[in-house]
Amino acid sequence: MNTQSVISLADLRVTVEKLANSMPVTDMHTHLYSPGFGELLLWGIDDLLTYHYLISESFRWSEDEYGHFWSMSKREQADWIWKQLFIDHSPVSEAASGFITILKRLGFDVSSRNLDDYRQALANRSVYEQVDTVMQIAGIEKIVMTNDPFDALERPIWLSGQGKSDPRFFAALRVDALLNDWPHAVSELQKLGFDVTAEWTERTKEETRRFLSEWIIRMDALYLAVSMPGDFRYPAEDHRSKMMDEVMIPVCQEQQIPFALMIGVRRRVNPALGLAGDMSMLSDVSAVEALCRRYPEQKFLVTMLARENQHELTVLARKFRNLMIFGCWWFLHIESMVEEMTRFRIELLGTSVIPQHSDCRVFEQLIYKWEHSRKIIGSVLADKYEKLHHSGWEVTEEEIKRDLDDLLNRNFWRFLGKDIT
Repeated sequence: MNTQSVISLADLRVTVEKLANSMPVTDMHTHLYSPGFGELLLWGIDDLLTYHYLISESFRWSEDEYGHFWSMSKREQADWIWKQLFIDHSPVSEAASGFITILKRLGFDVSSRNLDDYRQALANRSVYEQVDTVMQIAGIEKIVMTNDPFDALERPIWLSGQGKSDPRFFAALRVDALLNDWPHAVSELQKLGFDVTAEWTERTKEETRRFLSEWIIRMDALYLAVSMPGDFRYPAEDHRSKMMDEVMIPVCQEQQIPFALMIGVRRRVNPALGLAGDMSMLSDVSAVEALCRRYPEQKFLVTMLARENQHELTVLARKFRNLMIFGCWWFLHIESMVEEMTRFRIELLGTSVIPQHSDCRVFEQLIYKWEHSRKIIGSVLADKYEKLHHSGWEVTEEEIKRDLDDLLNRNFWRFLGKDIT
């Protein structure tokens, strides 16, 4: 070891946290789009304020009818939420304080509390300028989208060959309908010219595999992605198990891509809230265990939504190298949970984990989600290095950079088997 590069105990925490805040990131799961996808890319003040986290939080302070809110224009909705959560009450929740972080990092005068000034400042920017600005502020190098061929707005962009026009953005093929709403999927597949029926025939299986293969190739998709309810079971005598065993995993193996499962959502607990009405749900980790054991050569990316599942899932990852757990998903993407989960994941798995993804739907959310997460990841890692230092094991700046690059970037690409150098 070059003793000149060893970090002293006095400088260790500052060095780690500085590097954690500056190392480039691959955001391996988002709901963002590149600018070429037009209106599908959400950005700006009104999209930020009408994000479903803030919608549901606002109604805790209001007796207004849900229907009245949905009858408003987006700008009116944003004004209403701004008053509820930022003027009438202090923005201390993760989602509300995140909006303040965004304003500050974009260079706005947060103390003015003048929403129209913030709107006007962004009105003078193009979407291309804003994407570049946000990625630079957040330190994001690569973004993985979530892409659905059944989306009538998105599909034409891929068919025109424009879906891969920005090399910073990568595709993941979403397969929710195939697993969770087969009648709808059959209808969509038939519209696209695939010879499928609701009955699980050999022809239907063959055509569904063909659909997946064609779209993986068209998108150059990095993985298949699905959001599963908490009552997901595997193996089971049901459509999901048959679809996974006879269609999805064979295609993943043929195309040499992972299968990403996000498990634990309970949809439309309060339908009146629309997208804001979903909830978390306790799940059965043994379903992941069974998949990893049955398909040892297939790689699985997995995140779960219930806090109660996290420790068992992390222990399971110690047993199966074909399992990569990732991120603090959805309702777990709050600072207290990110810290807890990051700490015990590193204590159980070392740096062989993907500690975070943003799950963003509005582009500027990259700023606060990664700023908040980087601070926590850096702090947790600094604690571990300090403990090593007290045991006589000193680390160098190069080793710290290596570990952070693994956590924030390379672990994802290495798991995919892709060389990104």
